[in-house]
Amino acid sequence: MIYFPSSLTLALISIAVSPDNTNAFVPGYRKIATAAPIQLSASSGDEIDCLVIGGGISGSTLAHNLDRSGVNVLLAEARDYLGGNVKSHETEDGFIWEEGPNSFATQPSIVRIACELGIDDQLVFADESLPPWVNHNGKLHPLPKGQGGKGPKGQLELVLGPNGVLKFAFVGDLLSWPGKIRAGIGAFLGHAPPPENKEETIREWVTRTLGEEVFLRCIDPFVSGVYAGNPETLSMKAALPKIARIEKIAYSIGWNKFGAIFYGGLKRQVELTKERKADPPSPEWPEFEYGNPGSFKKGLATLPNAIAESLEGKIKLQWKVTKVEKLESGGYTATFDTPSGIETVKAKTVVSTAPAHALADVLQPVMPESKAIFEKIRSEIDRIGIYHPPVAAVTVAYPKSSFRDIDLPNGFGNLQDLPGFGSLNPRSEGVRTLGILWSSSLFPGRAPEDYNLLLNYIGGSRDVGVKNLTDEELVSEVDKGCREVLLKPNAPPPKLLGLKLWPTAIPQYEIGHLSLMDELESAEAQLPGLWVCGNYRTGVAFPDCVTYGYEHAKVVKEFLDSCTSPSSAQSPEKAVANSR
Repeated sequence: MIYFPSSLTLALISIAVSPDNTNAFVPGYRKIATAAPIQLSASSGDEIDCLVIGGGISGSTLAHNLDRSGVNVLLAEARDYLGGNVKSHETEDGFIWEEGPNSFATQPSIVRIACELGIDDQLVFADESLPPWVNHNGKLHPLPKGQGGKGPKGQLELVLGPNGVLKFAFVGDLLSWPGKIRAGIGAFLGHAPPPENKEETIREWVTRTLGEEVFLRCIDPFVSGVYAGNPETLSMKAALPKIARIEKIAYSIGWNKFGAIFYGGLKRQVELTKERKADPPSPEWPEFEYGNPGSFKKGLATLPNAIAESLEGKIKLQWKVTKVEKLESGGYTATFDTPSGIETVKAKTVVSTAPAHALADVLQPVMPESKAIFEKIRSEIDRIGIYHPPVAAVTVAYPKSSFRDIDLPNGFGNLQDLPGFGSLNPRSEGVRTLGILWSSSLFPGRAPEDYNLLLNYIGGSRDVGVKNLTDEELVSEVDKGCREVLLKPNAPPPKLLGLKLWPTAIPQYEIGHLSLMDELESAEAQLPGLWVCGNYRTGVAFPDCVTYGYEHAKVVKEFLDSCTSPSSAQSPEKAVANSR
């Protein structure tokens, strides 16, 4: 959803968290365990090697990597396009906008796949010096950001620069002095230890380590922007595992008895620097910075569109899976509702990347525990299964002249130029919009020169009522939020470019999520060659999904290579025909 850079994490927690911890507060890729291989029979000639169910970013990048490794793969998707919630649009009058995610935090996996598909010349990256902003008390406050320097220079800029941590602490007025002092104590001196035998929410963790004010004015709006979630139910360990790990590292430093997390961040930064030097990017790749916001010239859908072109003949669109079954001879069969009727596919392996809310009945024939897992009653948070709240993405444009003619702090210039990534609205401010991405400032060519383009997100776990609003009411709420934060009182009505309500948007990594995933992993371990994945398990961010596609392809290939029968050379088309 909304992306904001890793320097926000560093600034708020006063630690040198690596850029590859971004999308700063989202879970990273978690490698799925490999079960023991099955012995495929010699009669498996009518099977394809791997069936991938779900053509979102996870499924499509997985299929791409399997295809490149020589695996005979078929990708089945219920919608009529690849990419899931990633949809990009362009108008004749010069606007480019997104219906879902707006950008990615650049990682090697994204640059790698762009090069493999021949779209690396389409990559675009944001100006690293422009900050994210927080709306508080009728004013926009910049969060600390470096000036684009590399290595140690960049770290110094982040601390000592004109928009660095020190200026945020001593001159900025987003936090009160008591709030700054409390955060400084937690970051540099120490804080209360984590409670024993209790899974902390994000709110509990931040309040314990940095204080209530940092939570309310910084972390709460940030979590709302990334997850559209409620930090009072989101699990710290599940939703923000890399930050939770920083605390563990801090306590591992012998003299740091009270776990001041600044020093844990420094130690982790040293580790990451060594890891990157040991595994540098290919010299053939375009130059990039870890974690810097990126996209493609024509939008994020450039990636799934390129995959669709490269996998021509190996993709089935508008194929909705209805059940997966295990074959006595080994392998699996999947049944689909398709435009031409019922179709079945036999495969040696199956990987599901479909959303969690669509799987309970589909997997029950092969995994009886699936319904109990995906529809589990979670009374402690009043949920059933994994919750996906509604979120609306509303893209509007206004003439630049309709924005407030004011100079922003720290020398960033006039608000009419929108010098930043975007703005977040703490729930305490009374603005219904979760956050606003300043799309025309992020990447070139997103709007005509005399317009500013804004992508607004509204809804989430704490505002499920958006699903009942009409389009006109949604636009009205968004326009109201823009006027309260960015526009002049006499600004004209918005130019509406896009409105998309996602009724089941982002899986919520809430209290109890990890134990739910443990149950799924245990059930999966009994079914060699079947993997149940997706962004509810491996991370919600765009780069998490791309990295998963790269890493899990190696898991599937290793499994297939360990099987005794030779790989079938049969085409996906013939496999479908033979399995009817």
